[in-house]
Amino acid sequence: MKLQTTLRGKNYAFRGLYNLMARANEPKAGDRLAGLAAHTTQEHMAARMILSEVRASEFLDQPAVAASRDWVTSRILSGLDPDARRETADWTIGQLREKILESDGETVLRWGSGLTSEAIAAVARLMSNMDLVLAASKLRVATTNRTTIGLAGTFSSRLQPNHPADDTVESVARTMTRDILREGRLTAEAGDPGIFERPLVR
Repeated sequence: MKLQTTLRGKNYAFRGLYNLMARANEPKAGDRLAGLAAHTTQEHMAARMILSEVRASEFLDQPAVAASRDWVTSRILSGLDPDARRETADWTIGQLREKILESDGETVLRWGSGLTSEAIAAVARLMSNMDLVLAASKLRVATTNRTTIGLAGTFSSRLQPNHPADDTVESVARTMTRDILREGRLTAEAGDPGIFERPLVR
């Protein structure tokens, strides 16, 4: 597949699938520092247009790291559900986005068992914040460490600094304050372990 298109009279070409994915991502400070982000809004939109036409099978054929060199990639590829993989392989990333938004959570999780991490990341790059909220609201994936998060009726936040200048303590405080004001519930998680989760006592 040719990873190029013309937008407003200018040609945009991308040197590979993962260069395309980087340019299609929403602008982030970390990507800019690494030289991965799109240089203009038009380049960003061109990348999203092309990414929407890439088939899910492309990510099976071109993993970010070759399975022969990476144990994690090898385990992911060998663990894909063959039926779900066959069902989704010929869908474009744009079609997959539409199907996820239209379908129930059980079906979406079944499809996910046949998709690589890279294909799932590609779909997320085509989704708005509201698309992501809608898709996530259909899924029930609970996890437990000191507390359990992911249950229906709870609001959880995950702290993930992405910039060298991020202040972890300030970020935690900002997250907690946002949860209190919006949800009336105090929930904070940093990294993998949950810190605490409890309703506010008024």
